[in-house]
Amino acid sequence: MSFKENDFVEIEYTAYDAESNDILSTTSEEKAKNENIYDEHNHYGPTLVVLGSHAIVPGLEKEITNMDVGESKTFTLDPKDAFGERDENLVGVMPISQFKENNIDPKPGMQINLDNSIATIKSVGSGRVVVDRNHPDAGKKIKYEIKVVKQLKDNKEKIEGLAETYEVKPSKLEIEDEKVKLYYNPEFKKSADYFVGKANALAAVFTYLPEIKDINVIEEYENINTKKAETNNQEKSN
Repeated sequence: MSFKENDFVEIEYTAYDAESNDILSTTSEEKAKNENIYDEHNHYGPTLVVLGSHAIVPGLEKEITNMDVGESKTFTLDPKDAFGERDENLVGVMPISQFKENNIDPKPGMQINLDNSIATIKSVGSGRVVVDRNHPDAGKKIKYEIKVVKQLKDNKEKIEGLAETYEVKPSKLEIEDEKVKLYYNPEFKKSADYFVGKANALAAVFTYLPEIKDINVIEEYENINTKKAETNNQEKSN
């Protein structure tokens, strides 16, 4: 069995710097904690890959395409198949005033968003900042340990997978032909991150599942003040 473009697959992986053997990223919470790279804001566990979406490095996508569900593999990618070769033309100088205007106090090692790409601050001098627009792992050989956990085949699974990728998995999902209903109950925290994630998830559904023509999002909210009052009244009665 092999996969094809637009297939939805869930994988587990750990990526290493092939030279130092340091872990660069992992879907394993246990490995992250053991290597002291655990981040409570990261989502651990199987991650969704839509083949052909170019969301992962080309060499990794090529290897996954030729794997089976349940198969594990270890391989090393050259920079050109991973995060690219380093390009010194992507290292430049910016005035520190540009950072101050945006309320940013630049520090070496800090990563910032420049023109929708991640850049790393290399040094901060008198009135100027050296910025590297290369990917942090550019120029490195990357070793991957991966396992294909599952292939998502029906649209309900695929939509739930996309929503979970953006951390907005709905409380309930209904799908009928070309129409989808997503429900978010009052317990679902609807922060600013939720609204951004929801917009990205909906865009992804329409991009990767063009047969879906309509998505209805039903959000339920609860009056916090009323709930507090009811709780207080209940406590007084007790």
